[in-house]
Amino acid sequence: MPSINQARILILATDGYERSELRVPLEELKKRGAAVTIASLEKRPITSWDKKDWGDTVDVDLAVADVKTTDFDALVLPGGQINPDLLRKDETAMRAVRDFLASGKVVAAICHAPWLLIEADALRGRKATSYPSIKTDVINAGADWRDEKVVTDQGIITSRSPEDLDAFVAKIVEEIEEGRHNRRAA
Repeated sequence: MPSINQARILILATDGYERSELRVPLEELKKRGAAVTIASLEKRPITSWDKKDWGDTVDVDLAVADVKTTDFDALVLPGGQINPDLLRKDETAMRAVRDFLASGKVVAAICHAPWLLIEADALRGRKATSYPSIKTDVINAGADWRDEKVVTDQGIITSRSPEDLDAFVAKIVEEIEEGRHNRRAA
């Protein structure tokens, strides 16, 4: 189990990610000493969604096709409506999500990003939360949906919205330092 200052964390996102849900974990995890890599569908800058319009961009370090789960200790999935919807339609991105889930490594999804966990069939029989508008999706995927800032079940972390980012980041740190999780099949 690595301490956070030795952890290697992958953030997977594409255009339309909720700005704060990528920027806050990126900055806060780096402040704590983690090495944070951003992967996307292509190795090119991606543009955020910031409240009601397009926001700034962030550089991408790695194309998702080149991601090796063994190189990382955790996967962070920012939300927004556009970002997870585009990612869940991409088989290469979904393969990376499934590989992290199968590895027992920490997987953290906020806001609408639990759509990726639904697509990977990872929430069945687990406790989870999400942005309220996808509550029914999470329940229909077999999860026990909770209206809480952050919910963790065997190293799978879910959170509701940008208002919950402090709790989300704190839980990522805690779960990484706990180490791998032997997950039961969903």
